[in-house]
Amino acid sequence: MEDSIEMILQEFSPTHPHPVVSACTGVLLSGLYGLWSLFVMPGFRKVPWKLKVPYLPSSKAQTMNAMKLLEGRTGRLADLGSGDGRLVFAASAAGFQCTGFEINSILVTYSRNKAYWSGLSPSQAVFVNKDFWKTDLSSFQNVTAFLAPQMEVLEEKLLQELPDDAHVIACRFPFPNWPPQASEGSGLDETFAYKVRTVREHLRKQSRARV
Repeated sequence: MEDSIEMILQEFSPTHPHPVVSACTGVLLSGLYGLWSLFVMPGFRKVPWKLKVPYLPSSKAQTMNAMKLLEGRTGRLADLGSGDGRLVFAASAAGFQCTGFEINSILVTYSRNKAYWSGLSPSQAVFVNKDFWKTDLSSFQNVTAFLAPQMEVLEEKLLQELPDDAHVIACRFPFPNWPPQASEGSGLDETFAYKVRTVREHLRKQSRARV
């Protein structure tokens, strides 16, 4: 499994990226995406600023760390803000039935074309141009998300909708009020795993303790 995921992610990564070039590219893409989202896609402006996460491609290490935390899991997986689809492609190679939610139509088109030319069927990976904040996620057993700091609102949404046996993987930033089950990597490449049942039990204990 790991070999096939490594091969998939290799397609997204230059052989020896220069740190300065990578940083400048990320800043440029973020700026262009910000301008594009404001003027071409008015619906994006309705999302509060604190809930917006700019498009910055996840690193190969981040994606591999997320896949390590998903080992042993099966079922449907939702990637919230799937970007260029690299995590979805990696997860589909590991046997998950994946849905990538992305509000940037350009990135959705890119991901769909790549899935088509890679021979992936819709039962393995599908990309939807849809706002996940307005989507019921209760049918997913696994959720991955590249977070910005202070995402309490996403905590609330996932706790309201996900089944008890669901697992959530957060990339780069942990959920502020959830106890992680495990983590992989360090620094900006660190990823965190959460069991929804464990999180609910933890929050119930905290609530009782405050009474």
